[in-house]
Amino acid sequence: MLLRVVFLSETLYLLAAKLGSKTPIIVSCTNGIIGRDAVTGEHKEVMLEDFWVDAASKNSGFGMLLTVGYLPGLKVEALPLLRPRKAGPVAMIDNFVMDIKNYSASVSGSTSPALIIMFGGEEADLKPVMEKLDHAMSRETIIAGGMRSQFLYRRGIESRNIYGSSTKYFTDAVALVFARDEDKPSGEGKIQFHSAISSGVSAIGPRYKAVSVKETQSETGLTTWLTSRREGEQEILGGQMIIDSIESELVNKTELFIGVSKQRQSVIGSENPKLLRSLALHQVKGGDGEHLFVSGDGIGSGDYFHFYHSDPKAALSATSNVSKYFRNLKLDWRSCQLHAGDVGSKEVVGGLVFSCWGRGASFFGHSNVDSSPFLDNFPGIPMAGIFGCGEVGRGFTMLNADDHVDQEEKTSCCCLHVYSTVYVLVSYTPAPLKH
Repeated sequence: MLLRVVFLSETLYLLAAKLGSKTPIIVSCTNGIIGRDAVTGEHKEVMLEDFWVDAASKNSGFGMLLTVGYLPGLKVEALPLLRPRKAGPVAMIDNFVMDIKNYSASVSGSTSPALIIMFGGEEADLKPVMEKLDHAMSRETIIAGGMRSQFLYRRGIESRNIYGSSTKYFTDAVALVFARDEDKPSGEGKIQFHSAISSGVSAIGPRYKAVSVKETQSETGLTTWLTSRREGEQEILGGQMIIDSIESELVNKTELFIGVSKQRQSVIGSENPKLLRSLALHQVKGGDGEHLFVSGDGIGSGDYFHFYHSDPKAALSATSNVSKYFRNLKLDWRSCQLHAGDVGSKEVVGGLVFSCWGRGASFFGHSNVDSSPFLDNFPGIPMAGIFGCGEVGRGFTMLNADDHVDQEEKTSCCCLHVYSTVYVLVSYTPAPLKH
């Protein structure tokens, strides 16, 4: 742990010295990296354990992925989610959301930025954070990133930190916010972001309803104990009996989750309450003769849920669908280019990938599957990514196409994912030539 903190600190110091005082920087320690080898130029997806395997011969247990960019027409800032050290375990979520809205408004005139990349801390619960952000931001705002990692950050303009000394707060998360520059030069083109999600889980079994809910805190984190019954039935079923029934339908033993359909009132500051419908995924921890044990909290009595399991076949199909989506984008842009000539033609200038550490070569049986939508459609473009623990991706996840899932889940927004890959494609359209 100490070695990682030292590594992060030294890296942040080095980058700050090289990139200048006005460049926002986030350095994180993840489970793997995706990018182009600095020596060979070969594209690689490398997990952390691969570094440790090579450590004996190379005297190194670490690798680094460096992403530095200039995006014309945009301004970027790193904004933290703070939690007071002396005021209990409640993060200042409303303040965080308002900081993002105020920064975006000051730069672009709009309270919703073009892109938010989230980096959650190891102890942070991003569920309530993402619920607030999903409520507060327009549908055009793309949100991507990772749920849990160690990170350090530096803001581009420290004077914007209105909360004073950082020694008064813990930082639970940090958002890299990309807002359109209202004062950009007239001759600058336009950057756009396009997102897609490849889910790696499939629904299985009938729908269930939570009857009673009890939350407990342990050394392994917050756990919810559920009693539940099948939809349309009255009998309360034992948690272990439900798990055994689900696992009997699976050919291979895989990781299980429940996807809980939620309807909640969300409020930010003095705004009017808004009813939000969402789908939240909770890992199944086990069960006994009465209860089903799942990770996390926020489940209410009366909520409905489905079981989901990690599924390489579904993940491969979903990744293929993302590749088709990118290919269709490329064809649409090419068609527009043919009609309009070369002037103002859109081009892809980069891509970002946020993938689950449970995927990769061990999940699919061969490497570079998670990178394939970019490699197949836009070979040679700058792209970078990470393998982390939990993926942030705002939108309607592709698991909603599953036949087991009803209409309510198909129209529920899912912002925090498991066994998924979230893609952000960056395109640039030059400014029209003046005649």
